[in-house]
Amino acid sequence: MKKLMNDPAHYVDEALDGLTLAHPSLMRDGSAGRVIRRAEAARKGKVGIASGGGSGHLPLFCGYVGQGLLDTCSIGNVFEGPNVDSCMEAIRLADGGQGVLRLYGNYGGDRMNFDMAGEMLEDEGIRCTTVLGTDDIASGGPDEIERRRGVAGLIYAYKCAGAAAEAGADLEEVTRLAAKAVAMTRTIGVGLAACRLPSADRPSFELGENEIEMGIGIHGEPGIWRDTLRPSDAVADEMVERLLADLPPSGAEVSVLVNGLGATPLEELFILYRRVHKKLAEAGLRVVMPLIGNYVTSMEMQGASVSLFHLDEELKHLLLAPAECPFWRVG
Repeated sequence: MKKLMNDPAHYVDEALDGLTLAHPSLMRDGSAGRVIRRAEAARKGKVGIASGGGSGHLPLFCGYVGQGLLDTCSIGNVFEGPNVDSCMEAIRLADGGQGVLRLYGNYGGDRMNFDMAGEMLEDEGIRCTTVLGTDDIASGGPDEIERRRGVAGLIYAYKCAGAAAEAGADLEEVTRLAAKAVAMTRTIGVGLAACRLPSADRPSFELGENEIEMGIGIHGEPGIWRDTLRPSDAVADEMVERLLADLPPSGAEVSVLVNGLGATPLEELFILYRRVHKKLAEAGLRVVMPLIGNYVTSMEMQGASVSLFHLDEELKHLLLAPAECPFWRVG
């Protein structure tokens, strides 16, 4: 696949340059310029929220830095977690004196480096807590949620934790609400075609011309099954059935995210959502604030994911609270 780029070695930094030039509310910071932060300094007295991860997933991760969402984000190379120095800088820059929540996906490299960064900064007097996104039901059974990857549903935790921090909640409360949002979110994805990394001369994995893979990860991790392509309604039906079977007991309202993986037309996402909405209605669930678009991509991978975020009054209030970043505005 062709790419509009210069030197693959400069791919991430040139993309971050363009992102911050286009959106003055964001700034590059850190010794290597691999931390994206709000243009204004950390607000004194407010709990900070730092995230991070590999490049190649925009708007995740750095696209969600903004009011009512994240304060900072450390950025690694494509599909590689950020290094320890970048994680430490992101946490420091997010700190307004009330501690920092580290909120990111459940991937080994990210976990190791954020843990090390947090331990070192605790010695400097910065209190840190951690919540991991674990919403991908294809990566672990209901009895092994701690093994699950964090994928598109992570943005619901961003939104709820960000709203609580913006309203003045303390670190323990922001952490509790982020963990609650993660616990009430489930995601599953389908892949139709692989992505290609900037430095690679072939796709990151092989998927036949007429094949679909259910449960694929955002880096091309193996899914649950691979078979011939089937109609969108049949795909939507299975995704919703799997998600509803996995969710904990909850109320009658749910937010839905139908997320494109980078190379799927919006029309196809709306075709998928049409059926998802019907299945949820048949299950007695009312949809609040549906999200359809490219929220967590995987370079130009073709496919989509569906996330369900079960709501109670507390989570609904946080979800609907005002927020603004370059890729998402609420209220």
